[in-house]
Amino acid sequence: MAAAGGGSSCFVLGASGETGRVLLRELLARRAFARVTLIGRRRLSLGEAEAAVEQAVVDFERLGEHAAAFQGHDVGFCCLGTTRAKAGADGFVRVDRDYVAQAAELARAGGCKHFILQSSRGANAQSRFLYLRVKGEVENLVQAVGFDHCTILRPAVLLCRRQESRPMEWIAQQFLGAVARLFPTAYSVPVEMVARAMVACALQPGEGKVKVLENRAIHELGKAVPQQGTGQQG
Repeated sequence: MAAAGGGSSCFVLGASGETGRVLLRELLARRAFARVTLIGRRRLSLGEAEAAVEQAVVDFERLGEHAAAFQGHDVGFCCLGTTRAKAGADGFVRVDRDYVAQAAELARAGGCKHFILQSSRGANAQSRFLYLRVKGEVENLVQAVGFDHCTILRPAVLLCRRQESRPMEWIAQQFLGAVARLFPTAYSVPVEMVARAMVACALQPGEGKVKVLENRAIHELGKAVPQQGTGQQG
């Protein structure tokens, strides 16, 4: 897999989250882009990696005033999201749908050709469940923006070590981690595999304007990408 050439540039939304942190690590380790910009509400402390990225601090409530942050990127990665428990129903809709949709519009206006969105298994704009309905709605909004390529990943439960405490999710992860040993692609996916699949999609976008990857496809694509530092496939 060849790295994006020359002066290719990308931005990452949601780099402070579980998938975003692993994605950033993958991007830097693979030197996939000449320029990587993190767009978020605060600067992140990244240690040695800090010198390798640019950071644009924005106010998501006034995102239109930060159009410059979205200028000049070839690829946009979006891992932005919150939870209803953390932000309330209205806050969840605002972050997971409205912020993402507006960011996509600004990215397209700024020249972005490929937008890669982390969504969720079961996303459906007609769902009775708020979480799945919002995920389906934002998928539709992002597709309507008109990128040359739009890739949507729909992972099942993410297997990871969260920095923030989500007790019920932790319990689910313990159970699903055991189930995953028997049925590895059925109900869950390691966050590292999602990140590797996102990078693979960026470097080899394929044909067609819109591609939707369900959980099994994420597993397959993530496994096809050699793990950094091992030379082995995942």
